[in-house]
Amino acid sequence: MGSWGTALAMVAATAGRDVRLWGRRNQLSEAVNATRINAEYLPDVPLHDRIMVTSDLAKALEGSEAVLIVTPSLTLRQVCASIRPHLPKGIPLALCCKGIERGTGFLLSHLVSEELPGHPVGALSGPTFAKETALGHPTAATIAFPFSYQDRLDPAKSPAARLAVSMSSAAFRPYVSDDLVGVEIGGAVKNVIAIACGMMTGAGFAENTRAALITRGIDEMKFLAEALGGRRETVTGLSGAGDLTLTCSSMTSRNMSLGVQLGKGIPRSECFDGRDVVVEGEVNAVSVVDLAHRIRVSMPICEAVHSILYEGADLGKAFSDLWARPIESEPRALDIELAHPTTLLRETL
Repeated sequence: MGSWGTALAMVAATAGRDVRLWGRRNQLSEAVNATRINAEYLPDVPLHDRIMVTSDLAKALEGSEAVLIVTPSLTLRQVCASIRPHLPKGIPLALCCKGIERGTGFLLSHLVSEELPGHPVGALSGPTFAKETALGHPTAATIAFPFSYQDRLDPAKSPAARLAVSMSSAAFRPYVSDDLVGVEIGGAVKNVIAIACGMMTGAGFAENTRAALITRGIDEMKFLAEALGGRRETVTGLSGAGDLTLTCSSMTSRNMSLGVQLGKGIPRSECFDGRDVVVEGEVNAVSVVDLAHRIRVSMPICEAVHSILYEGADLGKAFSDLWARPIESEPRALDIELAHPTTLLRETL
């Protein structure tokens, strides 16, 4: 029942679905049900009449035909364990959170499949700010599930297509994908790149820098997705380049906002006025870099963010080193690596 969960409940209700919106805290759930406003997470957006709010998991899941899981990635395994006894058999589960599990390196879909076997598991992802989505601004997203042989014979009956139709309205336009890996990697990595863009913006740099980070960040997404069996073309779509561009372009993004504050020299404990705000990119910086190291994929922007957040690296020096890396070719087919002149200069001093 956070901002994104509430927004997706509005999307489904607007599309004509009956929706149960689950919240952890009974007091907040009762208040939202009574006022029909989620004042804590999505104020000024009246809830649709088709939405029923509850803190009772059994009541929320009874008779469900599909479940959207919209919890922070850090608590996903715990939430899966909680919903297991109440989940109707075989219904599709769509992940609407983004990340890679810390420690295991699991994509979140793998985590859910491990905790909740016997269910089709997919993801809903794209360039979507919660308030705009809830208010009915035209929004597009990707819904991805692996396609079975039967799904390819009759795509309209696949979980991805059925959920896309169920969520579609005049304002919300889903696209269907069978590349769950590519969609998940885009969602996890974009948060880390957004922190990098925020850091450079906060440090006083401008549009050239942000454009470079976005473009090279997309390449880091592509390399990681491809190494895990995803498709590069997926990363150029809504769940990759689209989501990254939005997240790196607005202070509405908590990832961008955190980066800007850190770039201005504000200590982490004082960011967001000292409030305990979950920033997915901060969590993902560890899991993404750990996974990249494990499978030997170079992700220098993500590594720079990780070094600043967790290794005490100086922000200015970390990004200076990033720009001074060896000169490379942009098409991978042209295999070139040249020492950067600033690096050579440093070595001679």
